[in-house]
Amino acid sequence: MEQSTEPLVIGVRFSKVGKIYHFVADTVTDIKVSDMVVVETSRGWQLGQVAQLIPDADPPPEGWKPIDRRATPRDLLMRQMWQMKEAEVVSNCRDRAEDLRLVGIKIVSAEYSFDGSRLTVLFSSETEEKYDLKSLRSDMQKMFAPSQVEMRQVGPRDVAKVMCGMGACGLETRCCCLFLTEFSSISIRMAKEQGISLTPTEITGMCGRLRCCLIYEYDTYVDARAKLPKRNKRVRTPQGEGKVVDIVPLRDAVIVDLPEVGYREFPGNEVQLVDGEGGQPSGADITGTQRPS
Repeated sequence: MEQSTEPLVIGVRFSKVGKIYHFVADTVTDIKVSDMVVVETSRGWQLGQVAQLIPDADPPPEGWKPIDRRATPRDLLMRQMWQMKEAEVVSNCRDRAEDLRLVGIKIVSAEYSFDGSRLTVLFSSETEEKYDLKSLRSDMQKMFAPSQVEMRQVGPRDVAKVMCGMGACGLETRCCCLFLTEFSSISIRMAKEQGISLTPTEITGMCGRLRCCLIYEYDTYVDARAKLPKRNKRVRTPQGEGKVVDIVPLRDAVIVDLPEVGYREFPGNEVQLVDGEGGQPSGADITGTQRPS
């Protein structure tokens, strides 16, 4: 029987809620989801967890990078040992930054590579100005040699993800540290499209940026609104002509102000624009319901 020559591609995650990176695992037999593996990355050797198996993956132009091996108990203990030192790094780095009077710099966390050869210190800035961190990095290099120290700036959303905690909506765990592996681009238009109040406290997350959840139902609202007449358009309804005063996208309906009748709600397929542009003519004679107070 002819054996398959297709490479076994796996998705590896390096943090509990992190982005998935793809590697080829042909050198390791019986690999399965939740296995721990050792791989070489642009940030040195890392220990990751297999999150998915991809049988028919299209290779990138540069090809797949192979995993080195399945992690051994010794590998797991080594990673745990370096993780226990990360809190000390953060404390020392904060103290040194204060000594150097680096006002506006916030040391967020520290990450050792799997074998301790690299140490990445994550920091954020309260302002847009650039800071000279050569002295701080040099001091950290001397303090934690022989690890190669790197200072890496992260944004407010990354800080919120690292710190975790309660969400602005009251959710016990923030979306970013619960299931979001990547941050999407969020705009104020998404809030407007969904009829959400533009009060800063209503649309701003714990990171101080627009809430990631504004994108969750955005496409649904856009698709629904595209099928309905816009506000202030004159339409024909089963009860006569009127003006659209509101739209209810999730019910596929509009609120129409009818002369001498008042507000009535009609399904989208029962209204038609007076000028004939857009909307579908109604084939049924169904009475609208009164707008709820």
